[in-house]
Amino acid sequence: MNRKFTALAVLFTLLSLPSAFGNISDARMLKFYHTHTGEQIEVTYFSNGAYRDEALDRLNRFLSDWRNGQGRAIDPDLMDILWDIQQVTGSRDTYEVISAYRSPETNAMLRSRSSGVAKNSQHLHGKAIDVRLRGVDTRMLRDTALELQRGGVGYYAKSDFVHVDTGRVRSW
Repeated sequence: MNRKFTALAVLFTLLSLPSAFGNISDARMLKFYHTHTGEQIEVTYFSNGAYRDEALDRLNRFLSDWRNGQGRAIDPDLMDILWDIQQVTGSRDTYEVISAYRSPETNAMLRSRSSGVAKNSQHLHGKAIDVRLRGVDTRMLRDTALELQRGGVGYYAKSDFVHVDTGRVRSW
C-alpha cells in the first residue's frame, strides 16, 4: 500500500469518527448520470441515522434495467460503498452508470455475447453497479474500491469502468 493511499485511508477514518466539536451531518448524497438513458439524479439516500425510503425508491427506479424497465430493490450497502469511495477520493462529482440492476433476460443476452458475464451475476440481485466517477481516474476508482475491502471489484480498462458489488471480497 503506498503512502498516499495510507494517508487517504487515515483521513477517511478520522472523518468517520464523531466530532468533539458538535454534530456533523450524517447526510449521504450521491449524483448519478445514466450513460444509456441520459437521465440524471441527485439523491440524499441517508440522513438522521437512517436510510430514506423515498430516496431508495427513486434510486431503485433510476438503476433499473434500462433495456426493459424491470427493476428490483438495490442494496443500500452498495450506495454506502459508492459514498465511501467519494469520501476517500475527495470527489463530490457524478457517477456515470453503465449498468446496475439486470433482469434475467438481459443477463442471459449479455452472457450469450461475452464470457465475462456471470450466470449468477450480482447485477441480478441489485447488488452490483458498473460506474465511472467524473474527475477520478478509473484506476484510482478501482484502487479505492479494493482498499475498502467491502465486496467485489472488477476493472475494465478498455471500456473505462469499474464494477463494484456487495458480494464476497474478490477482484478481477
